[in-house]
Amino acid sequence: MRLTCYGRTQSRPEWESPLTGVTFDLFFAELAQELERFGITLQQGVACGEVIEVKSYGDLLNSVRIASPSDGISNVCVGHVIGQSPHLDPLEDIRRAVNRIAFAPETVAPDSENRKVCHNCGCGC
Repeated sequence: MRLTCYGRTQSRPEWESPLTGVTFDLFFAELAQELERFGITLQQGVACGEVIEVKSYGDLLNSVRIASPSDGISNVCVGHVIGQSPHLDPLEDIRRAVNRIAFAPETVAPDSENRKVCHNCGCGC
């Protein structure tokens, strides 16, 4: 499984600080270690220059992508996986989405359902 954070512009500081630097590195290491106990490898992806303009919390979730090719999930945004966020906590939402893909990928709606979750991420959901 791979977790990739795209670049972001115009993001609020309270949303941005958990997704950068040491805070995110520690979170990622902890999450990877938790999943490793179940035989799941979590890798950190490279953003490849993709940048998302963040006008809302939903856009922030669009900038974080999860891929799990063995489960048939190529590159979906966190918002597509979890829907609406109850607490607007980026790290909590990422953990929920990663765990859902890891343990219940069949519950993630396929792209063909054309759910209206994303705004400008280009993933097609």
